[in-house]
Amino acid sequence: MIADLVRKNRSYRRFYQEIPIECETLKELVGLTCYCASAANLQPLKYILSCDPEKNALIFKHLAWAAYLKDWEGPPEGERPSAYIIVLGDTTIAKSFGCDHGIASQTILLGATEKGLGGCMMGSVKRKEFRQALSIPGHLEILLVIALGKPKERVVIETVGPDGNIKYWRDSQDVHHVPKRSVEDIVVA
Repeated sequence: MIADLVRKNRSYRRFYQEIPIECETLKELVGLTCYCASAANLQPLKYILSCDPEKNALIFKHLAWAAYLKDWEGPPEGERPSAYIIVLGDTTIAKSFGCDHGIASQTILLGATEKGLGGCMMGSVKRKEFRQALSIPGHLEILLVIALGKPKERVVIETVGPDGNIKYWRDSQDVHHVPKRSVEDIVVA
């Protein structure tokens, strides 16, 4: 059921790095996006796949992890993603990508969840250095990076309190808590 997949699909930032994800699995996940909505049906998204440890290490150092966790620079070695999908927009097809990359990325993550994997969409990328390090052609705009792996952390959904604070946090047992607004809070009419 879709509701179960959506509830299980969390932003995971720590993984069992030693559990590999095959390139074929990444292709299957990206293949799901071929059925996604796309503005004017232009389908301008392209993808770079990585399940190679050396390439993963190169990608990792160009990402920023969990802005609300001020004393955390991302997962340590051994808890890093096993794979990445880099979402790109082909500017020879479209100049703007609207919400296409969000739709595609959520679809990828739901597919990953169904396979017992987890991930995190990241828009905080050192784009200039990243482009050079991966030799990404100039006509491909870097939109998002999706980190993927077998989740190693527990993520708990909390209700946003009366103070309205939506910042996620970790407790003393390293459980990741994520406040979410209720339906009553988001429906305005």
